[in-house]
Amino acid sequence: MRIQMSNGYEFSRVIKGGWHLAGDHGVIDPEQAVHDMAAFVEAGITTFDCADIYTGVEALIGRFRALYPRLAKDVQVHTKFIPDLHVLAEVDSTYVERCIDRSLMRLGLERLDLVQFHWWDYGVAGYVEAAAALARLRDKGKIANIGVTNFDVPHLSEILDAGVPVVSMQAQYSLLDERPRNGMIDLCRRSDIAVICYGTVAGGFLSERWAGRREPGGELTNRSLIKYKLIIDDFGGWDLFQQLLLTLGRIAVKHRCDIATVASRSVLNRDQVAAIIVGATNASHLSANRKIADLKLDPADMAAIQAVLRQRRGPDGDVYALERDRTGRHGRIMKYDLHQKEKYAT
Repeated sequence: MRIQMSNGYEFSRVIKGGWHLAGDHGVIDPEQAVHDMAAFVEAGITTFDCADIYTGVEALIGRFRALYPRLAKDVQVHTKFIPDLHVLAEVDSTYVERCIDRSLMRLGLERLDLVQFHWWDYGVAGYVEAAAALARLRDKGKIANIGVTNFDVPHLSEILDAGVPVVSMQAQYSLLDERPRNGMIDLCRRSDIAVICYGTVAGGFLSERWAGRREPGGELTNRSLIKYKLIIDDFGGWDLFQQLLLTLGRIAVKHRCDIATVASRSVLNRDQVAAIIVGATNASHLSANRKIADLKLDPADMAAIQAVLRQRRGPDGDVYALERDRTGRHGRIMKYDLHQKEKYAT
């Protein structure tokens, strides 16, 4: 299942995420990770998402490309340009090009298919200029397409008004978190921008594993689970979340799939959504990931889901606004200066 944008660029609507390979979710076997990439491509999931701050992931994809050239020629790589928080004031065209060149080297590419730009603090000037620098690198042939990630409506509008050709917006979007509907979807529709979604299964919370379980407390040590538990709290709390899992579970049984597949397909069906990213430490869920493309939810399924979602309390606000507040519940758990990590500084 693929989608073609208006400029002709084409990628798979289910994208293999790379964040889970960066080490925060357990020890990664590099050889197995590369082998799993080949399995995803053979299954038709030909687009990989990564970032320059995902420790070692660009290099892993580069290794896959070197070892599997026949498969690699059909792969699209979506990376991100994310300057560290502490250097934002120093970002200039030279810095931007150096970072893009580093990604090209790690990935073993002559041109990046899509670069998705993030800026940690709007209080520090320079994000429009950095986006414009990416546009100049596009003109030089180092980048094919420019996207953004976690921008809000006003600041993405600034970048568009400056003439930067943004083709995609990556944002957290799920049955639990519908903040893109608070203006971003409308802006993307007007501007012909594709929405690429992460967090559609809330770090694994939207699965059978959590159905009927008591609410977790301090035992959550995985930062991804801590992050999405905060979203569940904002959504309406554990009881409403369990009600959603019960509803999704019934639909999953009806369609002979699992809860994560139903949750993912529900988001993929939404207006302006081009693709969803599936977090994958390995290929153990590959068969379920493949079913997302084939699942057809009927009106009764959607009505049952909406009956639960109408009871939601949040989260409110624009895309990534809660996480951007570094003193708040969501912002305090973020990591901001990952380029400083010694094993990553290559």
